[in-house]
Amino acid sequence: MQFSSSLLENAVNEFAKLPGIGKKTALRLVLHLLKQDTKEVGHFSEVIAKMRSEIKFCHRCFNVADGDICSICSNSMRKQEMICVVETIRDVIAIESTQQYNGTYHVLGGVISPLDGIGPDQLNIGSLINRIEKEKTEELIFALNPNIQGDTTIYYIQKKLPSKSVRITTIARGIAFGGELEYADEMTLGRSLQNRLPVESYVSKR
Repeated sequence: MQFSSSLLENAVNEFAKLPGIGKKTALRLVLHLLKQDTKEVGHFSEVIAKMRSEIKFCHRCFNVADGDICSICSNSMRKQEMICVVETIRDVIAIESTQQYNGTYHVLGGVISPLDGIGPDQLNIGSLINRIEKEKTEELIFALNPNIQGDTTIYYIQKKLPSKSVRITTIARGIAFGGELEYADEMTLGRSLQNRLPVESYVSKR
C-alpha cells in the first residue's frame, strides 16, 4: 500500500495496531476523519486521550470506573451480597447487556494458565478472598469461560475460600465448552445466569 503522505501513512499504521483492524479498514477510518471538521476530529482525539489518562479501576471489584468505586458497586439498588466472578471487563459488559443480573462483580484480570505463565498471584484472587471475608457475601457466581483454564481457576478459588457459609454457583453450561463468554448471544448468556448451578455438581463431573 503506497501513500503520498507520510502523515497519512503514520495515521493508518496506528489505526492498524487496533485488534481486528487491517490496513484497508485503517485507511478507510483515516480517510473518514479527513472528511470531518477539524473541531470534530480534535474532540475525538481529546475524548480518547482523556479516557486513557483519567479512567480508573474500581478498588473493590476492578471494573473500569470514573472514580475509586465503580457505578455498579456504589449502586444501593444492586445486591451487594452477590458477587459474579468474571475474567475480564468485557465479560462484565456482556453480562450487563442481558439485564438479567442485579448483583456486583469481581474482575480477576484473567485465569490461571501455567502454560502462559499466569499464576494465581498475577490475578485479583487474593482481593476476592479478602472481600468475601470482610463483606456479607451470600452467593459467589462463577461466570468464567467454560474451558480447562476457567475450571482450574474455579477449583483454586474454591479451595481458598474461608469456611463461612457462601453459596457457590456457576452459570449453566448453555455456553459450549471451550467457547468465549463475550461472543455468546445475550439470550443464552442471560439464561445461563438465571439457571446457574452449584459448582460442585459441575466440576466434580469433569
